[in-house]
Amino acid sequence: MTDSWRSYDALPLFSSTAVVRRTDPATSHATAMMAGGVRADHIKRILAALRLGPASKDEIGARANLIGHAVGKRMPELRRAGLVELTGATRRSASGRPEQEYRLKTS
Repeated sequence: MTDSWRSYDALPLFSSTAVVRRTDPATSHATAMMAGGVRADHIKRILAALRLGPASKDEIGARANLIGHAVGKRMPELRRAGLVELTGATRRSASGRPEQEYRLKTS
């Protein structure tokens, strides 16, 4: 994959506006506004980490300087957006459990 990953900034996935329902309380709207930029930053860091090659959630976290939980929260939306995919392989997590391996989707 080329440096075209930077052009993904225009996708709604990278919006600095977090998702919140109209019926949510004002506190949820305020939190969503603060969290939106964090979400976009995490996604960019995850994609940059995967440019180095396939990795598990914990490995991506180590490359991106994020905790595995933060990476795990973003992987389903990155898969739905067609940006990453599972390789079918597994790797050991920091705690020794098997984790799925991810890679950037090339097509």
